Amino acid sequence: MFATGIGIPIMAALNAGLGARTGSPWLATFILFAVGAVVSGAVLALVGLPTQLELRAPPQFFMGGLLVAFYVLSVTLAAPRIGVANAIFFVLIGQMASAAAVDHFGLFGAMQSPITLRRVLGIGCMTLGVYLARRLT
Repeated sequence: MFATGIGIPIMAALNAGLGARTGSPWLATFILFAVGAVVSGAVLALVGLPTQLELRAPPQFFMGGLLVAFYVLSVTLAAPRIGVANAIFFVLIGQMASAAAVDHFGLFGAMQSPITLRRVLGIGCMTLGVYLARRLT
């Protein structure tokens, strides 16, 4: 997960640059997903389909694609205007709040982990730390 965290701002900068060079954040987002689909398809071809392939799932479980498209397009649009670090700062704040809510309520089958004062203070410290890191540079 740490490597994923490293990759997100790099992806944001690359896709923002692609959007600027193509003149279209929509095209840059499409290209990102096309490359991702090809890579995912290649890996799937190598490892094979699960033996118990089940595609029947509640509709909300297919909404991840919409959310990731919204994320990529938002970062592609925002990063050139406010900077990659500032864009990711707001993403981190949103992620911390959303993750706490998902865990607290056990949404979408997530393991339930109630919001406690300690968690609220931890999230507050993380938010303050990210804010200070951005303001002091």
